[in-house]
Amino acid sequence: MREPRAAHPGQEQFLQVLDRDEAERRFRAAIDVAPRGIETVSLDAALGRVLAADVIASVDVPSFDRSNVDGFAVIAEDTFGASEEVPRVLSLAEEVIHTAIVPSTLVRRGTAVPIATGGMMPRGADAVVMVEHADVVAQHTNSNVGRALSGWPGGPDQGHPTELHIRRAVTAGSGVSFAGTDITAGETVLRTGTLLTSRDTGVLAAIGVASIDAWRRPIVAILSTGDEIIAPGTPMQPARIYDSNSQVLADAVRELGGEARRLGITPDDVAALRMRVHEAIDTADIVLLSGGTSKGAGDVSYRIVAELTEPGIVAHGVALKPGKPICLAATHRTPVVVLPGFPTSAIFTFHEFVAPVITAMCGRPIAERATVPARLAVRVNSEIGRTEYLLVSLVSSADDGSLAAYPMGQGSGSVTTFSRADGFTAIGRHVEIVPAGTVVDVQLLGRDLQLADLVVIGSHDIGLDYLLGVLQQHGIRSKFIAVGSSAGLEAAKRGECDIAGVHLLDLKSGEYNRPFLTASLDLIPGYRRLQGVVYRTGDARFEGKTAGAAIQTAVADPSCVMVNRNAGSGTRVLIDEMLAGVKPHGYALQPRNHNAVAAAVAQRRADWGLTLDIIAQKAGLGFIPVRDEQYDFVVPRARENRDAVQAFRRILDEPATRAALRQLGLNA
Repeated sequence: MREPRAAHPGQEQFLQVLDRDEAERRFRAAIDVAPRGIETVSLDAALGRVLAADVIASVDVPSFDRSNVDGFAVIAEDTFGASEEVPRVLSLAEEVIHTAIVPSTLVRRGTAVPIATGGMMPRGADAVVMVEHADVVAQHTNSNVGRALSGWPGGPDQGHPTELHIRRAVTAGSGVSFAGTDITAGETVLRTGTLLTSRDTGVLAAIGVASIDAWRRPIVAILSTGDEIIAPGTPMQPARIYDSNSQVLADAVRELGGEARRLGITPDDVAALRMRVHEAIDTADIVLLSGGTSKGAGDVSYRIVAELTEPGIVAHGVALKPGKPICLAATHRTPVVVLPGFPTSAIFTFHEFVAPVITAMCGRPIAERATVPARLAVRVNSEIGRTEYLLVSLVSSADDGSLAAYPMGQGSGSVTTFSRADGFTAIGRHVEIVPAGTVVDVQLLGRDLQLADLVVIGSHDIGLDYLLGVLQQHGIRSKFIAVGSSAGLEAAKRGECDIAGVHLLDLKSGEYNRPFLTASLDLIPGYRRLQGVVYRTGDARFEGKTAGAAIQTAVADPSCVMVNRNAGSGTRVLIDEMLAGVKPHGYALQPRNHNAVAAAVAQRRADWGLTLDIIAQKAGLGFIPVRDEQYDFVVPRARENRDAVQAFRRILDEPATRAALRQLGLNA
């Protein structure tokens, strides 16, 4: 059914937000998810395709009785009683059976025929004696057999071998693969709906199949919309963003077996977008629009989709997070979906609503997501009225191997949240708070959970980025979760990480990090780095002043906006010490890393903040030194003997590493 419209397009709201399952039910009822039809595909192009018909073998595999070893074709009874002390003696025939030869020799009692691995068994023989268990004895010279057996394992270099001395008995069938042992003519070897792997294509080749009937790949048209979107490769411009959604959506379509058609970027122009949408509907099996689904004045995608009929929009606004603005529609059974513009929302809603449709159209079975229990590492606040799908990163506890789940807190606008998450847990629409320590079910995003070799939780640092990159080159996979120094220290105490990056100042002693250690923790000394006040050069409120004087001036000026850091970070501890309880304008703005502070100042959203000197230099900003701080690594003693931790220690101590850290501007 069509969603009611408000009188003023610029002020429209979501008038009917549906439950997730109800939205999916309406969507599925309006579309056709049957496979798209059958096409003939050559064997060379069959990998990754889905069979649309059973494959029945027309030949036996193997198609003849063949030898499994290099040896001698015999009648098994002739070998009975053979031993090292008393071998059985047989006569050798003139013929030597290599591969691709149809033998002419009839093996009779008392005779044997040399045969190579894969050679066709001669008539009369029912077993093969391995060359290691027989000796060839030559009696004459200048024979065709002698020349043919020259260099044969166990045979002479010259001479006519007329006797075979067998030192081990064999039974009938030994060393032989009989026709049809692997595959029998008339056998169904692969069934409809099979997703062809390299193992399957090998089977097809073995039975002589040159082409298969496969379900046609559904065509998925992808349109990126919005005046702010620019293509990767073009210079970045103010207030613009690169089009990442169409890339990830196209590749996700290909991973699912569909054919992605990226139709480029269309600005927020109603006529242009209307034309592109109808072109896509005419040529594709599914149409995806990325962006413009919210009901603001500048969002036009859903307005174009609202013009569709048979039936048109079936759901616009779903009670879930992320992804509330998703718009589900259909026209003449063709799905048309407007995904939210924010990357995490777009990717998540794609996998929830669109991916199962593509899978069905491809003829593939729907794969069930694996679920694992995990304990929430921190308290989570949720929004009443919406089912929240909380993306999490999983780490293993040192104590009992149980899993801890860390929320991926970057929000819907993040382009990395979905790619770095291990799974998600659903928080019910009537739940407002989930306490830390609550055990939740986490649905894995991949088929298997692959835990990192080294888990690092704590404060972000460019030196740490470098060290983890070196470890990656040594084959050690790492996972870093940026939660700040204090939360990293707590994670180390709970045994949830191998290393915590910290720079916590003890105000009583003036010492960094070591005063915060417990008996269960050890410290790996890191390096020093310079923190200070960052500002735009030329700002008289800061230029030429000490840090204390500059901050005093900034606090006294109501128009001077600061940018803070997140609670729990070492930098926040330093900021709060310097402000001594004062909360100037901008105090509530709390990004989670040093680069974000510099960006806020450089882009004039703030006038000052605390960050590192190397970050300020890269951003072209003014810098007033405050404190030379120590950045160290805390290790739970229960984990310090792990190979990955020991590798981290070794790499950190190497002279080349120290030199590289100094090149980054760190005092290593």
